[in-house]
Amino acid sequence: QVRLVASGGGLVQPGGSLRLSCAGSGSIFHISGMGWYRQTTGDERELVATIGPGGTPNYADFVQGRFTGSLNYPRNTVYLQMNNLQPDDTAIYYCKQRWKGNDYWSQGTQVTVSS
Repeated sequence: QVRLVASGGGLVQPGGSLRLSCAGSGSIFHISGMGWYRQTTGDERELVATIGPGGTPNYADFVQGRFTGSLNYPRNTVYLQMNNLQPDDTAIYYCKQRWKGNDYWSQGTQVTVSS
């Protein structure tokens, strides 16, 4: 059974940083790759970053060099280091994995950027 657990959200001032983590069990991240998504109230979930099976990240245009995704093979964990956070980054963040034809989502972790 695949289980994803996201953590690391919180309240931060504009310009601050957070590091999100997504730990998995029942699947292997470095085979499938992972995605980070976010959602605000009333909007659809949007892609923030993908981390490919080899650990190579790709980012949505709005990231603009502020976020860094990475993969820790032994821990089967992906990270999203978010720097220079802005109020528009306020959202619930999720990680997702496609494993053996099915999509699995973590629970959300709330990120709030406010002064």
